[in-house]
Amino acid sequence: MVNTARFANVRRFCVCAAAFSLLWTPSGRAHDRPDPELVRPTEVPLPRLEGEEIVIDGALDEPAWLEAALLTGFSAYLPVDGRPAIDTTHVLVWYSPTAIHFGIRAFETHDEVRATLADRDKIEGDDSIQLILDTYNDRRQAVMIGVNPLGQQADGILRDATGLSGVGGGTLSRAYIVDLSPDFLYESRGRLTETGYEVEIRVPFKSLRYQADFVQDWGFNIIRQVAHSGYASTWTRVLQGNASFMAQGGTLRDLTDLRRGLVLDISPELTSSVNRVDAAAGWDVDARDPLGMNVRWGLSNNLTLNGTVNPDFSQVEADVAQIQFDPRRAVFVPEKRPFFLDGIELFQSPSQLIYTRRIANPVGAAKITGKAGKTNVAFLSAADNNEFYLKDLDARYFNALRLRQDLRGQNTVGLTYTDKIDGNHWNRLGAVDGRMVFSKIYSFTYQTGLSATSDAGSVDIAPMWYLSASASGRKYGARFSTTGYHGQFNAESGFIERTDVATMTFQPRVTWFGEPGAGVESFTTGITLDGTWDYDRFTAGTGPNDRKLHGNTSYRFRGGWAGGTSVFYESFKYPDGLYTDFFVQRRENGAPVDTVAYTGTDRLTNLGFWTTLQTPQFKTFSGDLFLVTGRDDNFFEWAPADIYFIDLGLNWTPTDQLRLSLLYNHQQYVRAIDKSTVGLRRVPRLKVEYQITSALFVRVVGQYDANFVDVLRDNSRTEDPILVLDRETGVFAPTVVRRSNNFRADWLVSYRPNPGTVFFLGYGSSLREPNTYRFTDLRRINDGLFFKLSYLFRV
Repeated sequence: MVNTARFANVRRFCVCAAAFSLLWTPSGRAHDRPDPELVRPTEVPLPRLEGEEIVIDGALDEPAWLEAALLTGFSAYLPVDGRPAIDTTHVLVWYSPTAIHFGIRAFETHDEVRATLADRDKIEGDDSIQLILDTYNDRRQAVMIGVNPLGQQADGILRDATGLSGVGGGTLSRAYIVDLSPDFLYESRGRLTETGYEVEIRVPFKSLRYQADFVQDWGFNIIRQVAHSGYASTWTRVLQGNASFMAQGGTLRDLTDLRRGLVLDISPELTSSVNRVDAAAGWDVDARDPLGMNVRWGLSNNLTLNGTVNPDFSQVEADVAQIQFDPRRAVFVPEKRPFFLDGIELFQSPSQLIYTRRIANPVGAAKITGKAGKTNVAFLSAADNNEFYLKDLDARYFNALRLRQDLRGQNTVGLTYTDKIDGNHWNRLGAVDGRMVFSKIYSFTYQTGLSATSDAGSVDIAPMWYLSASASGRKYGARFSTTGYHGQFNAESGFIERTDVATMTFQPRVTWFGEPGAGVESFTTGITLDGTWDYDRFTAGTGPNDRKLHGNTSYRFRGGWAGGTSVFYESFKYPDGLYTDFFVQRRENGAPVDTVAYTGTDRLTNLGFWTTLQTPQFKTFSGDLFLVTGRDDNFFEWAPADIYFIDLGLNWTPTDQLRLSLLYNHQQYVRAIDKSTVGLRRVPRLKVEYQITSALFVRVVGQYDANFVDVLRDNSRTEDPILVLDRETGVFAPTVVRRSNNFRADWLVSYRPNPGTVFFLGYGSSLREPNTYRFTDLRRINDGLFFKLSYLFRV
């Protein structure tokens, strides 16, 4: 579909191009030579202050701050790297036996500071500081501690990105990604000043995993995001033309005798809900077993044991409707449950072979996560109930093991194993993977494995592979990747978008950077060549089913405007597996004469473009637009269609406490023959949040999902009606017009002073009406009231 690009006979070309990209040294590496004015110490000994007690209030006025190490001299990272930062930043650092302290003075003289009382991990529209703590000093992944100018928090795990091409969507090219799922317990307060803002942060060592050495060094960096300009700067000089962001960080030296103490977190939970299916029915108050508990115990500085009994459902707001561009691909839903989020980053591998949402209704679970020597360890075992209540226990069992060994430099090798047992059925999977980084700009990532599935004694064994190689010079870059999943490959404990498929992709690009003060700050252009095969066609050496060629650009303008454009030329082979139950009613003079199996056109050819636009973060407003139009596949009837896809996002913050977000998704297929609409889906969504205090907010969400599908016909061929075979009854049923107009309304009161202590009270109602956007004849389908109460006891 339009979100990737594939082209005919790409297979041999991609292999050659990938080899070339790995041998090619981009001329842009001349920019890797440091500018003299940016050379500064990046290894800083930290002062240890005994007996210092400070109040985390956002004012850096205690005597301890006079003895702290001072980190300054930031350099620009995005959109243009290698220059002195426009905005000055001073960061003070010291540590006590039990915590590390940061004091931030961020100067802003060009525009107003953007700051709101945002909920946790929702500060992306604000100015912010991100502290990157590589506590093992291995340059592979790090804890990210983020704050906005008021001290509101965002945290997660930062790691190097793998295989980014640097082209697309107007999104700024970054060599790192941040997983915001994990939460860490720390204190932070901030305040606005006449010259910018100040923030004070205390991170207890109890909240971190780190080395066992008496004296140790930590990898460290700082990222400053300036909202009004969209600029990002870093403490050390970080170049975009380097394959590793982590490798370019600095070091906090000589941390001595860190005292974590006993790490024991106990979080009892009380959750319950009442539901009803329609207005006439009564409330079902016995909706769920209410009591649960999470326990976190630090076995050592490196290893943590977690246990849970009956963990909560963690449904605190309506999910945004997800629209499939390709019905052959599964839809991903992120994990939200606290027990599974702690240490979730250690279960990740190049392919998502461990996906904890597969454990739908756990009775209990335990896991060990951390690091033993140079080996990352993550093991999870869970009993999942097939029934809803504990009293009706019918368990299936999940086990997942992920190991990753650090090798020389930033190279790694890993092992993944999963095991699911459900009565006489079982599924097991094993895979090995690795990553190599060399000569600063080259990286190579791979994974290969086998799955084994047994039903009634028979065992099916099937392979998978993933490979990505990239050269990421500052001006020139290229990426090659290939994946393959056998038709019988089965990852019942993981998430695979699509099986029985093989792909190859090649993406070269070139980037230009404007001079200081230029209207165009950066411009990237490139192409994407991509082929997709049915797995057996690939192994037989046959040409690709789907072939795509995209010409891509992304650009960044002064003032924070960004965008991207792509022109796509595509060719899709008929996917007969989607239409096995389709038949055509042959007619002569309007009367039925026969019913024959549906046979679609062997190949459809598409031509179109997509474009994106992102506004700057204005004082109270920001927005983004994604538009796709042109000729594409009509999957309803397997015929050419004119498509109109629109994603529009608008954000308005009239005060630092009130936020309104409007999302609109529009997906329309218009038949090429007579310009009639065969499919139309429109999903507007409005979210209103009022942050009463830093920990307490009220949220209201309304989402309307209007869907229309026309009567199907053998479009562009015979125009005869399509019939659908019911395999159980053997009856051929004509298709009919399908309309649905669903409205979902949710409200939530949330109090969360820290990640483990929460109170949620929420209500959700699903309604339906016959006519679109009338709101005069809404009928309730179901509704429910839920609450959750959890308290963190930290020993």
